[in-house]
Amino acid sequence: MQTKKRKSPSLRFRGYTDDWEERKLGEIFNYEQPTKYIVKSTEYDDTFNTPVLTAGKSFLLGYTDENTGIKNATVENPVVIFDDFTTGSHYVDFPFKIKSSAMKLLSLNDNSDNFYFMFNTLKNIKYVPQSHERHWISKFSEFEIYKPSQEEQQKIGSFFKQLDDTIALHQRKLDLLKEQKKGFLQKMFPKNGAKIPELRFAGFADAWEQRKLGELGSTFTGLTGKTKEDFGHGDAKFVTYMNVFQNAVASLEQLDSVEIDPKQNEVKKGDVFFTTSSETPEEVGMSSVWKYNYDNVYLNSFTFGYRPNIEFDLDYLAAMLRSTTVRKKITFLAQGISRYNISKTKMMDIEVPVPSLEEQAKIGAFLSNVEQTITLHQRKLDLLKEQKKGFLQKMFV
Repeated sequence: MQTKKRKSPSLRFRGYTDDWEERKLGEIFNYEQPTKYIVKSTEYDDTFNTPVLTAGKSFLLGYTDENTGIKNATVENPVVIFDDFTTGSHYVDFPFKIKSSAMKLLSLNDNSDNFYFMFNTLKNIKYVPQSHERHWISKFSEFEIYKPSQEEQQKIGSFFKQLDDTIALHQRKLDLLKEQKKGFLQKMFPKNGAKIPELRFAGFADAWEQRKLGELGSTFTGLTGKTKEDFGHGDAKFVTYMNVFQNAVASLEQLDSVEIDPKQNEVKKGDVFFTTSSETPEEVGMSSVWKYNYDNVYLNSFTFGYRPNIEFDLDYLAAMLRSTTVRKKITFLAQGISRYNISKTKMMDIEVPVPSLEEQAKIGAFLSNVEQTITLHQRKLDLLKEQKKGFLQKMFV
């Protein structure tokens, strides 16, 4: 009889030195076909009790009121839902129904194994599907993995469960902050036809002006006459399309190098950049404000610039142009079929809310602080995910 191979990870809890044993995933997990748990109606409602899951990225599709054919997973008896085509997987420890039969429900063959350790072993497998076929029986069940003693499994499983719970907590905090920001962007700027916002700082009572962008400034073009050989080197910098698209305030970390000539338009503090096209109308005309006194910086050719001729609080300007009301106006102007574009001329006809500079400063400072808090939480979350990635590499074979 052939002896099983043995290995050990580079990072271990103190006191464990035994080699890990090799096993096939099909020996570790039993699988169940999900047919009897498929939801009959897709009329979901958040007031219903039973979650409907998918093994894809979205995971939770909604809630159903169907009370039969429920998979009764629990904390004591969890399952893994495994997408048979994409090979994505999720750990589930609560009752649920599912959307389709294109998955397997996995449970442990030996309940003395630690489920969370085995789940992370499965998640840690580096495999990219090359064709549209079912993968559990033909591929994954035959993959060989390494497992330690049950005691060491328990240590590792508990460690990763705690780490994942911490990541989930930070994700919920981040999601809540983003929802709060969305609410502020809806309520701190007047809705169509209104003269004042729904939510306002104390001490301000005057009606807000509604002014066309074209009355308040003028447009300018991005880089022209450039070839790909001009980019990636040179003394000048340019603001990239993704910098504009992703950031209400342009980021200095997302500048690229370019060879420049005297005919180009240099950007100035207070300028606004707009994207001109996107794959969806909701993402056309995304704005980004330039808050810096930097020389020799230019704008890429897939956007256009706007230079106000009146003084704005720049944090207010950044938030206002991405507020719910203004974004709806911009989206309404998007034209196209497979790709959507927006006209500079029509953009300049959009009316935007302009309160006093003092009120602008209050709003701008508040929303800038909200954005900084979101950024801080995002960095913490990203750091935790990177730490987990490192632990997965070092604590598993």
